[in-house]
Amino acid sequence: MSKVGDARHLAVENEILAEKAAALGDAAKRVEGALAALRATEAGEERERRIDAAADAVWGFLVQRELMGLRDREAIVAYYQIPLAVLNRAGSIRGSKKGDAQR
Repeated sequence: MSKVGDARHLAVENEILAEKAAALGDAAKRVEGALAALRATEAGEERERRIDAAADAVWGFLVQRELMGLRDREAIVAYYQIPLAVLNRAGSIRGSKKGDAQR
């Protein structure tokens, strides 16, 4: 490959890395927001919805990190102080109240 081709290839790789980093940052913000909302909620049905929302955000963040080769889950759980209730639901498939989504 020529020097120009190498430079273009490197530029594209750098752009891809920047997009991955931005997407990971957005996922981290979703985790932070979902956990903050959960912490601000008392027991009840709304809290259950927020646990589900936080679990979905955490799951997406952890999967995205793993796809990037970052597999230090314990550090993430500790850093964000992710509650066990959230971790227990992360990655789970939840049906609707009517039960019609369970297959």
